[in-house]
Amino acid sequence: MQVILLEKVVNLGQLGDVVRVKDGYARNYLIPTGMARRATKAAIEEFEARRAELEKIQAERLAEAQALGRKLEGLEISLTEKAGVDGRLFGSVSNFDIANALKKQGFEIEKVMVRMPDGPLKAIGEYEVEVVPHTDVVATVKVAVVGETA
Repeated sequence: MQVILLEKVVNLGQLGDVVRVKDGYARNYLIPTGMARRATKAAIEEFEARRAELEKIQAERLAEAQALGRKLEGLEISLTEKAGVDGRLFGSVSNFDIANALKKQGFEIEKVMVRMPDGPLKAIGEYEVEVVPHTDVVATVKVAVVGETA
């Protein structure tokens, strides 16, 4: 299916690109989230009429994300979890837990914005995770997992 992108999509294209994607990806993700529209002649004409407005919206989102990224860069958060005497956690710390800790500090972060390349944290210690509020903005946050004896 051919779609016209209404915003930048990682590994797919920029605003205004007409790309061919699998039908399910377009129907189940791109179109419902407002990232794309079917590339019909009418949709392309409508996009060209609204192009300046959409580019302005994208620039505002990027500016907001950059401001948030500057605030987040180098931030340190501490999470207390139950752990055994060997330092392993009973359970794990996931991107959901980190997003909630950041929300408590006043940041508008969703769990999908927190990237943990090595998976959930399963031991006490200090870790670095990436917070991605926009495709072009990546901030590194230090997470200290402190053990609480059971």
